[in-house]
Amino acid sequence: MSNGLEDVVAAETILSDVDGLAGRLIIRGQPLDALTGYASYEQVLALLWDGFFADLPEDLTTPLANARAAVYRVVEREQSLLAELPVYDGVRAVMARLPDDTDLETALLLTAAPAVALPAAIRLQAGKRPRAPQLGLGHAADMLSMLGDVAADPAPAAALDSYLVTVVDHGLNASTFAARVVASTLAGLNSSALAALGALKGPRHGGALGPVLDMLDAIGTADKAAAWIENELANGRRLMGFGHRIYRVRDPRADVLKAALERLTRSGAVDTTRVELAQQVEAVALAALKRHKPDRVLATNVEFYPALLLETLGFPRSAFTAIFAASRIGGWIAHAREEAANGRLIRPKSLYVGPVPRVAA
Repeated sequence: MSNGLEDVVAAETILSDVDGLAGRLIIRGQPLDALTGYASYEQVLALLWDGFFADLPEDLTTPLANARAAVYRVVEREQSLLAELPVYDGVRAVMARLPDDTDLETALLLTAAPAVALPAAIRLQAGKRPRAPQLGLGHAADMLSMLGDVAADPAPAAALDSYLVTVVDHGLNASTFAARVVASTLAGLNSSALAALGALKGPRHGGALGPVLDMLDAIGTADKAAAWIENELANGRRLMGFGHRIYRVRDPRADVLKAALERLTRSGAVDTTRVELAQQVEAVALAALKRHKPDRVLATNVEFYPALLLETLGFPRSAFTAIFAASRIGGWIAHAREEAANGRLIRPKSLYVGPVPRVAA
């Protein structure tokens, strides 16, 4: 038995490959750094979904915009729900009201759902009315437009687009595996997506971005970083944003998202104070980790800079996991379609270690 299915191969896929030793992520034959900042989220969706939908158009910009408009009509009916529930649960509730088919229309609606429901929930809980999507905008720009009171500037929209592209798929992680398990039963795409959403919610998976900002809040200023970090490590506590179960070198997603954040700060659209603090904390933390745990490679992971990026874009940390889902939904759909087409019912064996009934003599 392998606890946590460590190193167990459970699927063959053409969608993504994670090389933890080399620090490389490949998405459908393309290295991550060739996509982030160069391809839009819609283009990466088309890349991932190619071959899984017979009627897939080359450009998904307009079809996805139309899907956002359709989802907004659901959001309008569910405003009281979105105002009351935590953001993540509200997004999940809206998604549960969508069809559970396996066609392209369902895939587009599911992809549009978190992008529309998330900003609506944030606005409603701040006492504001939701903003309708705009058909002429790309997916990332429209998310920011629905979040704010005015249309998003190009630099923030590009930064969010980079985030959506970067985390869209990442091998057979917990939520993707959950989606594939459900898809292997030949249930619909919504069933697979909802199962994946449940897996993503946990702090061991998609719920780890907020604590990075909690750490920066606790440190406060760069001159206090060394003492704070030394105290955490001396007490056996984990530094959020460092280390990864798969990568034995620096997480490649950390680099591309750091670059996206730097492009945003150079645009002059944001205050650089928080970013400068994070860079100083990162340097101190990496040095401390190397001293305290010289036998382990604990490099910056994908949690560190996305937390700063999303905060800079105006998202509250309570919404971070839902934004993760707004990206990863595209990968879940691709994996669900691949599993349904090529796999068989996933039914692993368990090893019973409980008590055995006594047999009468």
